[in-house]
Amino acid sequence: MNRADFQIDEHQDGQARLRLAGDWSTVSVGRLGDRLKTELDGRPVTALDLEDLGRFDTAGALAVAQAMSRPIPETAWSARPEAGRLYRMVAKLDCMTAEPPRRSASMTRGFAKVGRGVYDFGAEAMLSLAFLGRLMAAVVTALRNPGRIRWAAWFSQAERTGLDAIPIVVVTNFFIGAVVAFIGVDLLTQFGAGVFSVQLIGVAVFREFAVVITAVLLAGRSASSFAAEIGSMRMTQEVDAMRVMGVDPFQALVIPRLAALLVMLPLLTFLAMVGGLLGGVMVSWSQLNLGPVFFFQRLVEDGYMPTHMMVGLIKAPVFALVVAAIGCRQGMAVAGDVESLGRRVTAAVVQAIFAIILLDAVFALIFIELNI
Repeated sequence: MNRADFQIDEHQDGQARLRLAGDWSTVSVGRLGDRLKTELDGRPVTALDLEDLGRFDTAGALAVAQAMSRPIPETAWSARPEAGRLYRMVAKLDCMTAEPPRRSASMTRGFAKVGRGVYDFGAEAMLSLAFLGRLMAAVVTALRNPGRIRWAAWFSQAERTGLDAIPIVVVTNFFIGAVVAFIGVDLLTQFGAGVFSVQLIGVAVFREFAVVITAVLLAGRSASSFAAEIGSMRMTQEVDAMRVMGVDPFQALVIPRLAALLVMLPLLTFLAMVGGLLGGVMVSWSQLNLGPVFFFQRLVEDGYMPTHMMVGLIKAPVFALVVAAIGCRQGMAVAGDVESLGRRVTAAVVQAIFAIILLDAVFALIFIELNI
């Protein structure tokens, strides 16, 4: 392989005579075209010396074409007509190539990103309202025609979203209760009030941790499952096939999942409360030597504990409606590609967790105002 090189000789009227040497090919041309363009400095080439030119392929032709301020005359390639034909073809294609779009200013890109975000938020809100309207219409239809309810789908979803989630919910809340007990015992013992850690565990588990942790677990477990299942059916056009056969997708897909989660989340919340209390009992027994009988006696003596339990159970159906609706909404919004499915499943989990935290804060403000 001969190394590509060139030489520029002054020609008449400020024009240049270009001498090409070596192999002007893909493996040898490198960045020689940039150096050629710099040394020509806009001078037109009217004559070529191709005596020492070796191989000449499209890469070499492109390097020469991009270095020229104007095309080389056809007569200059008389010594190597095949190279001239290749040069003219590449030069023509290079002229037809569109220039890369100019990158806008950083401030403009920032405002554009904010604008797209606001537009996407508004579009998502409109689609969510449309989904909510169709969901309410489907619920009214199901209540008017109970004989058309798909009870098999309801029980199947209840088993999958509720009964199968019992182990993970109870174990997770057991450890949450243990952590709360460790913190309470360590803190209150410093003030000689270790016995009041029982009330701390009860309030924390009954009022907040049991229902919130259970809802968050179901947001990651059930909301993602709903979005993935319905989204897969959208991708394979099963939802469209249901409509063609006269089956309402909301009655067949959304209502059973919504009803199952609405029934099972309060049950799971109660079991989570039991698991959290057991974790607190174990820590109190081991750290303060407070037995289970004394622990539960302290909870019963405190007349506020049933109220705290009811606060937690009141939140559960609302969280269930939000988690199920968000999961099904994102599943129904899946397009026909796998990337859309992944985005919607991720959005279902993130939006469900965000909605749970937001609603929990709203409930806290309401109960404070009601002095509950």
